[in-house]
Amino acid sequence: MQQALSTEEQSKDSYFQQLAKIAEEMIDDHGKEFATGALILAAQWISQGRLGNADETKH
Repeated sequence: MQQALSTEEQSKDSYFQQLAKIAEEMIDDHGKEFATGALILAAQWISQGRLGNADETKH
């Protein structure tokens, strides 16, 4: 039996679906290496506070 997803889980799932679509488009247009590099750079920028609200990354 599957449990219904919470509102937060549904939101996160939607973002994962969007990321997958963007990744597929990048692969189709520029290859796996480009897509992988772009997603890694985005992850680094987020962790460094260079994307998103910098106040959210402070503890």
